[in-house]
Amino acid sequence: MIVIKKVRSLDVSTQQKSRFTQTGWLFLLVFSVFIYGSHAPLITLCKVDGKVPFSPSSCVVLIEVTKLLISLGLLLIQDLRSLQVTLSWGHMVPYAFPAVLYAINNNLVVYMQLYMDPSTFQVLSNLKIISTALLYSLFLNKRLLPVQWWAVCLLMMAGVCHTYSSLDHTEEEKGEAVVGTQFHISVLGLVLVLSYCFVSGLAAVYTELILKTQRLPLNLQNLFLYVFGVAVNCCAHFTNAGPGFFEGYSWVVWLIVTTQALNGLFMSLVMKHSSNITRLFVISCSMLVNAVLSVSLFSLQLTPLFFVSVVLIGLAIYLYYH
Repeated sequence: MIVIKKVRSLDVSTQQKSRFTQTGWLFLLVFSVFIYGSHAPLITLCKVDGKVPFSPSSCVVLIEVTKLLISLGLLLIQDLRSLQVTLSWGHMVPYAFPAVLYAINNNLVVYMQLYMDPSTFQVLSNLKIISTALLYSLFLNKRLLPVQWWAVCLLMMAGVCHTYSSLDHTEEEKGEAVVGTQFHISVLGLVLVLSYCFVSGLAAVYTELILKTQRLPLNLQNLFLYVFGVAVNCCAHFTNAGPGFFEGYSWVVWLIVTTQALNGLFMSLVMKHSSNITRLFVISCSMLVNAVLSVSLFSLQLTPLFFVSVVLIGLAIYLYYH
């Protein structure tokens, strides 16, 4: 009888722990969806006379610094006493690669504007969903089922539909003055946007690979990752002319810094214990939050294509996780 009671007690404890874990993951994913979806509306709230009054590069630096400090604090509190690994440069150097890749992509976004219009870039950038899934399957040796590939394709189609739904009003407002000039892309522009999608997927998948293969605490891995992130983004900020570091900052900008820093830490947790595919679903679902906030804050009128994207995302989630 005593043994049975102990077994039952352990079973109950395991079930409670499992429910807590599931609840924690659900909260994390929902919170990340909300943060991703609120990013663009928050930036719009910051605008003065249609322009962003602060330096975006300084904002990125502060986000990286915040993630670095939080990771350092968590490492000191949670992992330092139990850490039994002799650290070397070999542990740290691999984290420089994703920082360089993200820096390349940030520059590609600016350079590509010379060879295509922003609307075309927004539509074609959805190809990074496919590139991320392909690289995830290749480098992490994760074979996706045919139905899961269909789900990833539906996710990309949902992104395209959502992009077009947001372009409809822009085209109507611009009127006949831009007829024939709204969409254009050169051969070099196509090569650049495909490179952008490849580099974006490679950076994400490589980050997941090192997070999962290194037997180090996540807080220490994040510390390595954000050290290089701060260094690369500081170089990018101080080599470009622009507003002063804190010029144009408001409480909304600080809210962006805080939420994006938390989201970066959450995404590290997702890539460590789940996958980049889950991250793609989080980003896709955030489009719905973006639309809801845009409707409530800026009186955006939703188009039929938006509801098509909602259906496609729902179908993709069902097919992939069913």
